Amino acid sequence: MRQMPTSPMNAPHSPLQNHLLAALPADEFQRLSAHLEGVAMPLGEVLYEPGGQLRHAYFPTTSIVSLHYVTESGASAETAGVGNEGVVGVSLFMGGDTTPSSAVVQTAGYGYRLDRHVLKAEFDRAGALQRLLLRYTQALMTQMAQTAVCNRHHSLEQQLCRWLLLTLDRLPTQELTMTQELVAGMLGVRREGVTEAAGKLQRAGLISYRRGHISVLDRHGLEAHTCECYGVVKKEMNRLLNDVRQR
Repeated sequence: MRQMPTSPMNAPHSPLQNHLLAALPADEFQRLSAHLEGVAMPLGEVLYEPGGQLRHAYFPTTSIVSLHYVTESGASAETAGVGNEGVVGVSLFMGGDTTPSSAVVQTAGYGYRLDRHVLKAEFDRAGALQRLLLRYTQALMTQMAQTAVCNRHHSLEQQLCRWLLLTLDRLPTQELTMTQELVAGMLGVRREGVTEAAGKLQRAGLISYRRGHISVLDRHGLEAHTCECYGVVKKEMNRLLNDVRQR
């Protein structure tokens, strides 16, 4: 397995930082480890294009990947985010090698990629990896469904709170490097709407925003301002991770 480059801004990297890989029995992890390739995942890198053939699955460790659906006009919105709790490339083991969505790095960091043929061969063994991936897919479907409900029925301020909390859950810090333009693209709304919603949260003392950096000052207050969608997604993901840790 090729060693990942070390950055002074990040701790040493290991595939075991990804919860799915860390939950594998030693023998299954050993089979995969020789094929895992450490990769840097810079902000904005496009892992998948809509309709493009998928060649690798990605297991983020310190990065976060945003799954987007793009319209014919070029507009897009995030349907789900994937961090160290999951895998990017569900289509590869669910019967296809293309996807109508795009996958873009939302938060820079690192991860490990696995050739689609290796992933499929291990999945077809019907062992622990198959069970973990199917359980994760259920949690991902919950996140996508809840995002659709949230975008339709809840305020932009609530959507922003949900998005911030889910992003923070995947990071070891309470600070994000993220411009309002990027957040607007994730939520599928105008930048002015994000500016207004972020301003309300800042005036309430919940966040601090400056020069592309968002710092969460009051996590509990942010949770109180969000809708039930965050709790639904968090509960399902916790169920997945608890099941994973017990195996």
